[in-house]
Amino acid sequence: MLIHADRSTLLLVDLQERLYPAIHDAAAVLEASLWLTRLAQRLGVPIICSEQYPKGLGPTMPALRGLLPEECLVEKMHFSAVAEGALFRAVGGDRAQFVVAGTEAHVCVQQTVLDLIAAGRRVFVVADAVGSRRSADKALALERMRAHGADIVSREMVAFEWLGKAGTDVFREVSREFIR
Repeated sequence: MLIHADRSTLLLVDLQERLYPAIHDAAAVLEASLWLTRLAQRLGVPIICSEQYPKGLGPTMPALRGLLPEECLVEKMHFSAVAEGALFRAVGGDRAQFVVAGTEAHVCVQQTVLDLIAAGRRVFVVADAVGSRRSADKALALERMRAHGADIVSREMVAFEWLGKAGTDVFREVSREFIR
C-alpha cells in the first residue's frame, strides 16, 4: 500500500506550453510537478514525461523540460500514455508503481491512470500536481480514478513514503530542501 522509491516511477503527463495557460491554477500544478521531479531525481526514482501531440500543444514547459534528460520524453497521439506502448518500454516503465502528475486530469491523466490500473500497476495520483481547465473536471476525475483503484495522494505523502524513515542523511537533506 505504500509508495516505494525502488519500485516506483514518476510519470509527468502532458505539462505542455500551449495547454498550460488554460489550466485552472496552472502555476501550482507546475510548481508541484517541479518539486516532485527534483525529489525523484534526488532519490533516484525514474521519471517519464509524456507529450501529447507536441506539434500542436508545444513542448513540455521549459522549467520542467530543463530538468529532464531527452530519454525521459515519450511522445504520443492517444490520450492515454499507455495506449501506444512506449511508456512501458521507457526507463522505469517496467516498475510496479506509478506516481502520476500532469494535465488534464479528466482526459490524458485519467485515461493513462485507468490503463495503468488495467495493466496491473499500482497508481498514486498526486492531487496537488494534476489539473484541468475547470476545477469541477479535476474533482470528477480524482473521484473516478479513486473509484477504479487509484490512490489519491499529496506530494508530501509521496516524499515521506519514498523516504521511508527519519534519521538518515538523505532524510535530513530532503527535509531541509523539500519539506521545510
